[in-house]
Parts: sequence; C-alpha cells; structure tokens
Amino acid sequence: MAENCIFCKIIHGEIPSEKVYEDEKMLVVCDVAPAAPVHVLLLPKQHTDDVVTASSELLRHMMSKVKLIAEKTGVVEKGFRLVINTGEEGGQTVKHLHIHLLGGKVLGWPPC
Repeated sequence: MAENCIFCKIIHGEIPSEKVYEDEKMLVVCDVAPAAPVHVLLLPKQHTDDVVTASSELLRHMMSKVKLIAEKTGVVEKGFRLVINTGEEGGQTVKHLHIHLLGGKVLGWPPC
C-alpha cells in the first residue's frame, strides 16, 4: 500500500466505495465524480503508479475482465469507452494505475 494513495485506501476498505467487481488482483468501483451514466474504475490491488510501470501480466488480467464488467454495468451491447490516463500531461490525477470504463450514453470525441 502506498502512503496517502486514495485508491490504496479504497482497496483496503479505509474509504467506502460502491463495488462492482472484485477478484484477487483488482477491484472495480463506481467513480465518485462520474463523467457518464456508467463510470467505473478498474483498480489493481497491488499499487503500481501507471500503465508504464505495470506488468504485462497485470494488464492482461485487467483487460480480460473488461467484457464481464461491461456486462455487469449494462453497457456491453451498446458500447463503452476505456481510458487510461498516464502522467501529468496525460491527465492522471491519482498516481495509481486505473482504467476508466465509461458508457450509458453517446460519448463525444475528443473526450477532453
């Protein structure tokens, strides 16, 4: 657990969250400031700063659960977007790898 990491605190139950999915390697929770009707965060349980420092094994595991999570949130049929912000200029505000899954409406482009 990284000290002062809000996502580590959520993973360890120190901050309440609305869980969507959990397994041995990751936790999926609803975003507290949703940008779409469905907006969940896929969080690896082991702290890793970003997609650049993550292991390929972890990334494969997280991506392998996307269809299941999209089904659980009801967006698999109409479509959804995955977003991974990396670094300050990439818009990463929490230095803990997380994948945004957004859906439930037509999403415009560009997302920013």
